[in-house]
Amino acid sequence: MARQLNMDTQRQNFWKEEYLKEMLLRFAWHKKYGAAIKAKQERQHLRKAKEAHLKLPAIQPPAPEKPPAAPQPPAPAPKAPPAEPTLALGAEMRPVPPDVQELLYRGISHEHEGRWRYLQTRTLAVPEEKYIFPITTNFIYGWQMGKMTKVYVPPGPKCCIDSFYRKNGAFSMVDPSNVAL
Repeated sequence: MARQLNMDTQRQNFWKEEYLKEMLLRFAWHKKYGAAIKAKQERQHLRKAKEAHLKLPAIQPPAPEKPPAAPQPPAPAPKAPPAEPTLALGAEMRPVPPDVQELLYRGISHEHEGRWRYLQTRTLAVPEEKYIFPITTNFIYGWQMGKMTKVYVPPGPKCCIDSFYRKNGAFSMVDPSNVAL
């Protein structure tokens, strides 16, 4: 059904007058308060500029080189590697390995570095390595399944499309070319 457009001369004049009144009201408000608002915004801008003014530290001259010291005694044997850090109570995820976390700070995502590379690396880890226990019921289905083997898919046409689906729809007469042999 088409929309009825009840627009006669009287209604057109009404809307024209309403539009003009609204425009004049805006103009009057801007004339009355515009200068005060602009001054307030400039004061805020200047105050923020003063707060955000960066003062760089003075550059210190390089320290004079010291003569080489006497040879040091041999260093003690290296300590045993630290055990896995204790997890906070209520933590759901294990801590990220430092080498993976370091990827966050190298490069930018636009160039496939930084956060992009970090997220790609994190997706390669299985959930058992990232989480302490299954968080959702969906985790339970694949939890501790081990390494999944890849299924070989031969190149070529998909036999399911050629033999399973009817080309003429569900309710058409059976065509001999649609029947799987």
